[in-house]
Amino acid sequence: MTSLTGGEAIVSGLVAHGVDTVFGLPGAQVYGLFDAFHQAQLKVIGARHEQACGYMAFGYARSSGRPGVFSVVPGPGVLNASAALLTAFGCNEPVLCVTGQVPTSFLGKGRGHLHEMPDQLATLRTYVKWAERIEYPGNAPTIVARAFQEMMSGRRGPASVEMPWDVFTQRAATVPAQVLEPMPPPQPDPDMIKQAAALIKGSKTPMIFVGSGAIEAAEEILELAEMIDAPVVAFRSGRGIVSNAHELGLTMAAAYKLWPTTDLMIAIGTRAELPASGFRWPYQPSGLKSIRIDIDPAEMRRLAADVAMVADAKAGTAELVAAVKKVGYAKGRGRRGEIREATASAQAEIQRIQPQMAYLKILREVLPANAIVTDELSQVGFASWYGFPVYQPRTFITSGYQGTLGSGFPTALGAKVANPDKPVVAITGDGGFMFGVQELATAVQFNIGVVTLVFNNNAYGNVRRDQRERFDGRVVASDLVNPDFVQLAESFGVAAARVTAPEQFKAALEKALGHGGPVLISVEVPRDSEVSPWAFIHPPKP
Repeated sequence: MTSLTGGEAIVSGLVAHGVDTVFGLPGAQVYGLFDAFHQAQLKVIGARHEQACGYMAFGYARSSGRPGVFSVVPGPGVLNASAALLTAFGCNEPVLCVTGQVPTSFLGKGRGHLHEMPDQLATLRTYVKWAERIEYPGNAPTIVARAFQEMMSGRRGPASVEMPWDVFTQRAATVPAQVLEPMPPPQPDPDMIKQAAALIKGSKTPMIFVGSGAIEAAEEILELAEMIDAPVVAFRSGRGIVSNAHELGLTMAAAYKLWPTTDLMIAIGTRAELPASGFRWPYQPSGLKSIRIDIDPAEMRRLAADVAMVADAKAGTAELVAAVKKVGYAKGRGRRGEIREATASAQAEIQRIQPQMAYLKILREVLPANAIVTDELSQVGFASWYGFPVYQPRTFITSGYQGTLGSGFPTALGAKVANPDKPVVAITGDGGFMFGVQELATAVQFNIGVVTLVFNNNAYGNVRRDQRERFDGRVVASDLVNPDFVQLAESFGVAAARVTAPEQFKAALEKALGHGGPVLISVEVPRDSEVSPWAFIHPPKP
């Protein structure tokens, strides 16, 4: 046993799990923890707002597959970071928040101690997968190990641990840190496998839907898709599992053209937001059968399926591939040709979404296949869901169903920290970018070489369009007055350029990518000039 402070004991647990980077914003309650970070020589990326700490950890986790860790003060600090934790929960990413608490003698007293919440732990448990308090240094390694076990087991998600102010510097005999293996996933049910294989054998036009839960099953999914000539489509999180360069890797725009004749939906590691009738796509084809493979049993009651297989995506899909090989599958004649035609037709149709598509086309042409792009709630961000080809998993990062305005830029910073050798580009709008503009200082301080695209239409463009179209042209609080983004970036020490038309974009982007450090490109877009991207996200019923 070793004598450690509470902060040192927590850090010993982090180090045992391979953590070498923490995103954080120090304050009085967590001084002892940050001193322990320093003594352990962990890389601490400081930020200018707690939400950025959380989103950087999220970007780190999403882009790498490794847990992202951040630390902020309790109360207001945790609440500021809560949007990022909620996003990590929605996107099933292992993000650990380490925070403080009032001193032990004040716990539960409601005396109004600094940053006190009525019940911080209970609040955290409403939007993270698992949370616990550490009240003694000797318990820290085990509780940290439990946090990592929970984050990485089953349906992944965020966790949080809190420690009272005084315990961070309290010293006690502490056992060596340990690593707990993830809990074993449910095994594929043989009867379900047989039933699923029988449904596939009887289908002629199957379609596969994938989400982030299927990232580790990419090889098996491609094998199944090629075996049965099934297009593979992802909405946001599963993009790149089957590359859009493969003729079976479809965007939502192309897949919807094949939806009317689809007779079997195979959903793997996804909430199936697209095909769930009335959610994104407005209907399901008559007679449609369905198969779901998901590690979370709750998914099977959220969206029922003819065959509901609770299993890890990789193991479940591998078993299904073997079963389909055994029963055989007769591919439909001309199926690949039909799929290629759908892709070509959709590609032609989405060109009317301008100028967004012009910028996205250049972005894809310039970036290598492994470059990481984060979106933002903006007109170009929305169009990127179907208008930006994605070739590898974990290279297109969104805030998922949370749709958090302001998440894109700090998420990109975290992704770049995790992937220093890959280009990282953040797509933002002027409104969303201003939520985290202060993190330009963080990018400069730590030389985080993200290229940030600020599409500036001087408005919350989507809100403004909705107001004009739905409320007799009345516009309320959606017009914006912005700074000069080029001058603003340069005042932080960030290289910057201005673009006013797509034909200027390629040269500016290539120069930015070659710079090495943080760069901002302000793309000036006339207000109300962008074609609505929504026809391909909420398409009409044919």
